[in-house]
Amino acid sequence: TLQKVAGDDQVTIQMTGESAMGPASPMRPDVLKAVSEITNTLWPGVPAVPIMVMGATDGLYLRAAGIPTYGVQGFFMDRDDIRFHGRDERMRVQSFYEGQTFLYELVKTMSKTSH
Repeated sequence: TLQKVAGDDQVTIQMTGESAMGPASPMRPDVLKAVSEITNTLWPGVPAVPIMVMGATDGLYLRAAGIPTYGVQGFFMDRDDIRFHGRDERMRVQSFYEGQTFLYELVKTMSKTSH
């Protein structure tokens, strides 16, 4: 716990405010299909699977307003060099550009009038 990490009984740690969970976004088949198709185009044979990531986004507020919100990655990380939000956060240049291509194609696909 944070109290143990502080290691000092004179330090008081107190939670302020409440943590809130927004409603879950529905699993839309058109979104999953688009992600799968783009993934297969860019990385043949790599399955696209839904995952849950520990973290927070502004999606809470969008979902609370009735706007379904989805997070997609679209790039690969070196599993031996993961530095999310670390002191030296970085990623491979190739992964960065692949992620941009993935998101560009996803936005194009999802913005069509019929999916």
